[in-house]
Amino acid sequence: MMLDDLFAQLRTATAPAEIEALQSGIWQLWLTSGDTGLDKELEAGMRAMQAEDQGLAIKHFTRIIQLNPAFTEAWNKRATAYYLRGEYRASLDDIAETLQREPRHFGALWGQASILRQLGDYRRALHALDRLGAICAHFPGLQEQQRALRELLEEGRFPQ
Repeated sequence: MMLDDLFAQLRTATAPAEIEALQSGIWQLWLTSGDTGLDKELEAGMRAMQAEDQGLAIKHFTRIIQLNPAFTEAWNKRATAYYLRGEYRASLDDIAETLQREPRHFGALWGQASILRQLGDYRRALHALDRLGAICAHFPGLQEQQRALRELLEEGRFPQ
């Protein structure tokens, strides 16, 4: 099934199991570059992340980006590795690259919202979640996060 078809179904999905299955199908397509060497490099970077070696993971993902800057998932995985290292600005930069290439990247939008919330930028965090809601209104945890951010903004508990 093609990516656009999966996203069309995701937009209207309401059951958690259906959402999970559709997201899984989308991830399978995202994780494939079409180049066996790059796919192996991506797998090596993901293994490094699982082993909590974010430095090595970043090296793998950077190498992929240098060889094929259009491979969206390399940007997203490097953003995740930066996030896990506490390098939020670098992570946000790579998330922006991810979303430039795939504006429907629900993982990147969720990560962006999480980082922005941690940085106290509640308006931009809510905007990221609203974008996510347009892709998948019933994304697990989305409505609770949106509600919490709206309450913070209404109470005026934000630095901006």
